[in-house]
Amino acid sequence: MYKSIAVYLIFAIFVIGIVQTVPAEAAFVPSTSSALSRIDRQADMATVTQALELKAVSSRLSQLGFSKQEIQTKLASLNDQQLHSLAQRIDKIRPAGDGLGILIGILIIVILVIVILQLTGHKVIVK
Repeated sequence: MYKSIAVYLIFAIFVIGIVQTVPAEAAFVPSTSSALSRIDRQADMATVTQALELKAVSSRLSQLGFSKQEIQTKLASLNDQQLHSLAQRIDKIRPAGDGLGILIGILIIVILVIVILQLTGHKVIVK
């Protein structure tokens, strides 16, 4: 009995260790502005524009009294850093996300339930 509990705990710690790891990311930092910054500005502008095209966002902005022309003027007046910061904030608040994390979490829970049932000798019968 203690052996099966020990195996379960080892497996659980292993799974938790895998799930909570954050991949390391590295990149070169440009010392001056280059064509790469223009590409980033275009990508950031596309992200902000896509968010502004959402029905909920556009209706809320119109309720607040902003016209599409005023919004475009304000976006054009933002510098690269402000636009990038806005695009990052938009990416962080996306409500649905990509769903991969939820799928992995459900898969891990199912695997843990199966392992626990196997270790305890129980069987599930679906009628």
